[in-house]
Amino acid sequence: MQCRVCDSRRLDLAIDLGEQPWANHFLKKEEVGKEPHYPLRVLFCRDCTTTQLDYTVPKEVMFADHTYLSGITKSLSEHFKTVATEVDATFFKEMKSKRALDIGSNDGTQLKHFKELGYDVVGVESSKTTAAIANAEGITTVNAFFNEETAGTLGEKFDIINASGVFFHLEELHSVTRAVKNSLKDDGVFVVQFLYMKSIVENCAFDQIYHEHLLYYTVQTLEVLLKRHGLSLFDATLSPIHGGSIIAYATHAGKKPGTARIQKFRDEEVRTKINEIGTYFEFAKRIAVMKEDNLRFLQQKKKEGKKIFGFGAPVKGNTLLNTFGITSNVIDCLVEKNALRKGLVAPGSHIPIAIESELTEIPDLYYVLAWNFKKEILANSKALLDKGVEFFFPVNPSEVGIR
Repeated sequence: MQCRVCDSRRLDLAIDLGEQPWANHFLKKEEVGKEPHYPLRVLFCRDCTTTQLDYTVPKEVMFADHTYLSGITKSLSEHFKTVATEVDATFFKEMKSKRALDIGSNDGTQLKHFKELGYDVVGVESSKTTAAIANAEGITTVNAFFNEETAGTLGEKFDIINASGVFFHLEELHSVTRAVKNSLKDDGVFVVQFLYMKSIVENCAFDQIYHEHLLYYTVQTLEVLLKRHGLSLFDATLSPIHGGSIIAYATHAGKKPGTARIQKFRDEEVRTKINEIGTYFEFAKRIAVMKEDNLRFLQQKKKEGKKIFGFGAPVKGNTLLNTFGITSNVIDCLVEKNALRKGLVAPGSHIPIAIESELTEIPDLYYVLAWNFKKEILANSKALLDKGVEFFFPVNPSEVGIR
């Protein structure tokens, strides 16, 4: 295998989570037990230090249609609103005519906030279901994979190009990055929102490793990619969303000087050794300890006769369940708001999904898979907490951000 970023062949195995099903393949009942499994391994590039998966499930399998919706979670929509407001206020407030492109635009939630600020907007979304939802909501959305070919059909340049939670998904990584450069105006800004590998390691949030996430960036490794294609990072902030995400700002090389904040990230990555392979060997050991601790906790609760539900059915939850070997023998169901997952079953663990509005009973314990929305979950669950329902968060992320 060649490194996805720099083409090096000096890649070493860092983390091995075994054979797992594609985590976003929520199953119909007739598919249970028939889902394919694939290697889930993280390699470390000795040359550019990018961590990445060695196996690619084809993008047509993972992204042509799926059930994830950005707009389901209030705190995520609020985060997108904050991003749009800050980007506009910092770079484009006084412009009368301005255009925004969102790559992997999902149901159009991010673009709705840009539209409210006076932008002409267009999204590119590979999932036909979510693209249809966005178009129905008045957000112009092209149902396609974004790459050089798709960018050519758009035939225009944009003031803002946004990529939220998509740039680490890319099978066509270099085609997409070239397409961003070609579609960005000379004074345009490329906003890249991505899970920060430093936060993943610090939080022991290994469940954010799954087949859709082909790459795991730090500031240093993202810079390697962008520089290869004539783009340059000039600023970045750390947001608590998803347990720790970078909002990075890039433009054409040489157009904007780097800020003190971007240098702070570089210095901190050196200090914490996040771009060194030994850090990932230690991470793998911590995952093994976390597995033992969680299984001991759940087994004790079952011995006490407790009824256990999963809170949320996020894609990352399937990595955690399957790595730990948790099945429907331990957790009765996964409780979801997203009606698109009604009647489906989690891949691998085969735990059925229940829709929150249709529940007829409550558990003694919620095992919270959607841990990244802890504050919102606890705020919305006061009535359950008052009834004595216990909420257990297997991952407890730091909420400290750098702005």
